[in-house]
Amino acid sequence: MNKRTHTKGLRIISLLMSVWMAVAVSSCGKKKEKQKPAQYGSYGADFSLELAQTFPYRSAFSAGEQGAGLMIKNELETIGYEVEAQKIPGNGQESYNYIVRIPGEGFMQRDSFGEYNETHKTVVIGAHYDAPITYDQRAYYPKYDGIQNNACGVGALMTIAKEMFGKSYAYDVVIVAFGASSSNYLGAETFIQSLSAKEKKSIDCMYCIESIYAGDKLYAHAGLTSLLEGNKYSFRRKLYEAYDVAYENSLYSTTGVDLYYNMSLLNFDVNGDTINDEYREVTKVRSDYTVFDNQNIPVVFFESSDYNFSKLADMKETKNLTLQDYNGAVRDTPLDSSELLKEALDEKRLETRINVVSFITIKAVEKGSKDCVPISKYKEGERLEPTVSPKKKEEKMASLAESKQKEEEKGD
Repeated sequence: MNKRTHTKGLRIISLLMSVWMAVAVSSCGKKKEKQKPAQYGSYGADFSLELAQTFPYRSAFSAGEQGAGLMIKNELETIGYEVEAQKIPGNGQESYNYIVRIPGEGFMQRDSFGEYNETHKTVVIGAHYDAPITYDQRAYYPKYDGIQNNACGVGALMTIAKEMFGKSYAYDVVIVAFGASSSNYLGAETFIQSLSAKEKKSIDCMYCIESIYAGDKLYAHAGLTSLLEGNKYSFRRKLYEAYDVAYENSLYSTTGVDLYYNMSLLNFDVNGDTINDEYREVTKVRSDYTVFDNQNIPVVFFESSDYNFSKLADMKETKNLTLQDYNGAVRDTPLDSSELLKEALDEKRLETRINVVSFITIKAVEKGSKDCVPISKYKEGERLEPTVSPKKKEEKMASLAESKQKEEEKGD
C-alpha cells in the first residue's frame, strides 16, 4: 500500500515537473523572441491611399488641398494630439500647415571639460500634403492621384505621429504636415519664419519625407549646406545616424528594404557657388528641406530614386520597364497614380517603405544629440567621457582665472 502510494506520488511529481519545464521553456522562448523592426502594419499605407484617392488634385490653395489638410488634422486629433493650424499667406486663398508638438525632457550637454549644462533641442519631422497637378489638368492626368508626390510621405508622417503618441523623448519633437509646397515651399517658409532666432538655433535636424514609394531604391541625403568647407561632417552627422539605424537593425535582411547613399561621385558645381563638388550624399532634388538647409539647419531628406548612373542627365526614379513612358520619371507625371503603380510594383512596397522610413526616423530621434545625455539618464548617473584631460582642464581654468585677474587689475 505504501509502495503504491509512493509510486503514485512520484508520478504526480514527475508530471508536475514536466508541465513546469514545458512552461519554463515556452516562457524562455518568448523572452528570446525579438520583435522585428518596422512592423507598424498597414496604417500608413492605408492612410496614404485614402488621402491620394479622396483628394487626387490637391494643388496649393485649392479646395482639394484644403480637404486633404482637414483629413490630416482630423486624423491627428483622433490619435490624441492637439493640432495647430498655421495659416499660409496666399493672397486671400487658404492653405495651412498642421503642426503637433511633443515636448521633450531636455538634455544635459557636456562641454569639452566634462562639465554639464541643461539644454533643450528640437527635431522637426515634415512632409507636404499638397501636389503640383491641378484639377484643370485632369484630362491629361486621368488616373493621377499623387501617391508618389507626396501621399506616401504623409503616410510615413502619420505613422511616426501614431507611434510617437504618448511617448517621451529628450528632444522637443515637432511634426508638420506642410501645405503649399508646390508654391515654392511656401508652407515650410511660413513655418521657419514663424520661429524666433532661439527656436531656429535649437533645431538639431529637420527630417523631410517625400516620394519614397515608386523609385527603385530608398535614399537619404544631407542638405547642400554640407558641401561648404568645414561643414561636411557636422552637417551630415544626422544622415550617418540614420544609416546607423538601418545597419544596427539589419533592416535589409528583416524588411527587404535598404537605405542607400547617393554614391555617384560625379564632380560638378552642385550648389551653384562656382566651386566643383563631389556629388555624394546630397541630391539636386528640392523639397521642403531646402528652406531649412538655407537656414544652416542640418537635414535628412528621404526619397526614392536611382543614382546608379555615370551621367547626371541619365539619373531617373526607376528603371522599371513598365514605367518608362516619361523616361523613368514618376513624380509629377500621369504615372503618379496608385492604380498604375500598384500594377507595376510589388504590392507590399508602399507599406514597407513607409514603415522603414518611419522606423529609421523614430530610432534616430531616440539616439539623441551629440555630447548630450537625456536629463533622466543624467539623474541616473550616466555620463560621457570628457574630451579634455583633467590636467589640461586645470591649466585652462588657471589661465582663465589669471586672465580675469588681469582684467580686474586693469579696471582698478
